[in-house]
Amino acid sequence: MLKKISFLLSLLTTTIYIFGQTSTFHDEITQVFPFSNTAVTLTPSWIKDRETLNIQYLKSLNADRLLHNFRVNAGLPSSAKPLEGWEAPNIGIRGHFVGHYLSAVSEVVEKYSDTLLSNRLNYMTDELYKCQRAMGNGYLSAFPQTDFDILEKKFGGVWAPYYTYHKLMQGLLDVYKRAKNKKAYEMVLNMADYVEKRMSKLDSAAIEKMLYTTAANPPNEPGAMNEVLYNLYKVSNDPKHLALAKLFDRNWFLNPLSQNKDLLSGLHSNTHLVIVNGFAQGYAITKEEKYHAAITNFWDMLISSHAYVNGSSSGPRPNVTTPTSLTSEHWGKPGVLSNTLTKEIAESCVSHNTQKLTSTLFTWTGSPKYADAYMNTFYNSILALQSAKSGRCVYHLPLGSPGKKAFLKEDDFRCCNGTTIEAFALLNSGIYFQNDTSLWVNMYIPSKVNWASRGILLEQQGNFPTDTAVLFQVSVKTKTSFSLKLFVPEWANNAEVYVNGVKQAMAVIPSSYVSLNRQWQHKDQIKIVFHYRFHAKSMPDDENVIAIYYGPMLLAFESESELVLRLHKEEILQHIVVDNISQRTFKLTDNGNSYLLRPLFDIGEQSYGVYATLRDY
Repeated sequence: MLKKISFLLSLLTTTIYIFGQTSTFHDEITQVFPFSNTAVTLTPSWIKDRETLNIQYLKSLNADRLLHNFRVNAGLPSSAKPLEGWEAPNIGIRGHFVGHYLSAVSEVVEKYSDTLLSNRLNYMTDELYKCQRAMGNGYLSAFPQTDFDILEKKFGGVWAPYYTYHKLMQGLLDVYKRAKNKKAYEMVLNMADYVEKRMSKLDSAAIEKMLYTTAANPPNEPGAMNEVLYNLYKVSNDPKHLALAKLFDRNWFLNPLSQNKDLLSGLHSNTHLVIVNGFAQGYAITKEEKYHAAITNFWDMLISSHAYVNGSSSGPRPNVTTPTSLTSEHWGKPGVLSNTLTKEIAESCVSHNTQKLTSTLFTWTGSPKYADAYMNTFYNSILALQSAKSGRCVYHLPLGSPGKKAFLKEDDFRCCNGTTIEAFALLNSGIYFQNDTSLWVNMYIPSKVNWASRGILLEQQGNFPTDTAVLFQVSVKTKTSFSLKLFVPEWANNAEVYVNGVKQAMAVIPSSYVSLNRQWQHKDQIKIVFHYRFHAKSMPDDENVIAIYYGPMLLAFESESELVLRLHKEEILQHIVVDNISQRTFKLTDNGNSYLLRPLFDIGEQSYGVYATLRDY
């Protein structure tokens, strides 16, 4: 009985009955479901413009150049000019970008049925099919099979063959699932069979050594092999795919996380983050509690002890053993971040994969803490990775001062090009969620969501976050009851909610949901108006190293020198003002110096800094 009372208290909500409807704010734990890629459509806005830039880039690439290394590796002729950067013919992970490209194009084709990209997707799939058939044993890659031979004998000595192999498997699986291309599915099955045959010849000790990835920049990085194999099992229902996926779930990493032990210090960030995303897919299938504990513990320790203010992470390694680990790509000591602000922190891949994990955890719980983290990472990490003018992306996102965004050249195909084109192909995700009775709005982005099973269309308008008001219209054929849950982020000083022009008399709690429970009629109107405030967040290990927000927007100082301020933290919030809200510019006067600030996602080629150091001497 006591347990039942405790459970009921945990679900306690505050309810106010007004104007024939029930309005609620609450934090209950509820499983929710994302809408499909085709159910949510972005409508004209600056976010839509970012998606368009990405699609233009996808269209600009030449299919035969993308295929060149695959054809050469399969012994087939190719007259195309080879790609450069990490797709050059002499680079170990050549072919990785093609996997990302297939995934991103599939996402666009599924949403928009774009003829050019649809034809290109089919062409590339047909050509890759020829390459696999020429290899004759199910293998498909742009690098030779001998790389796997070296990996199995030396447990290194090559550049991450499974990392690259997984990218292509996932890309082809997306081609099948999103673009319905059956040849792509056949290729994935063949690729999985190839992996199974290789693994079956190794004993458990060899597999453990091959997948033990604690070194700096581990050359045996397996990518998300566990994730793609779990995803394949969801389609095939073949037990061998489930067994193969679990083979890539290594207990040296899984067990400590399930016991809430922070073992992240010194690990290569993106190597292990994607493995946790794989754990999440494994939990969705097996419901093994060990996976659930490991995933939730990992997220908590990542965000609380290893992430920067914008939700991104990765930087210098405590024990420097490689040139890269001196400045980037690794996690450091828990809670120690103020001395890590190199020009190569916050790898773009890490930001994207953190976002994926956060979204998954939200579907398990409906918890506002995940919605808060998702919104923060979306605006202040993901959107900040892309140039609003050229559409080019960065590898790292500096947050110290002075810093500059080093936008990659058009022919420089790093890992982060790949994850970024996927992230910007999915800007319509993470906005809406649902269950049988409720519709959650987590992001304020002009869009439409078609809740087809309920016969409901919800349209959202506004210019958030520049404007603080967001408008919604409900379209239904007949009166329909459901709960519309509007997210109130933790930064919200206050908010008002209106239904058909009538202000709702309710308290609004930051980091919670306002629930509008009513029988909705056609063309009912809802408006939510947020109140912004300036607020500052300090480094976990140094309260005098701060970053400044205005509402949801992380602000960056335009500065070519190190940022050292003389004001105290509270005084800074009193001296910073809105300069031009339509241009999203702000001004701060400190010790006779005047600073111009703008959101980090608006920073282009100029020198800037996010974190500033406070000194009162």
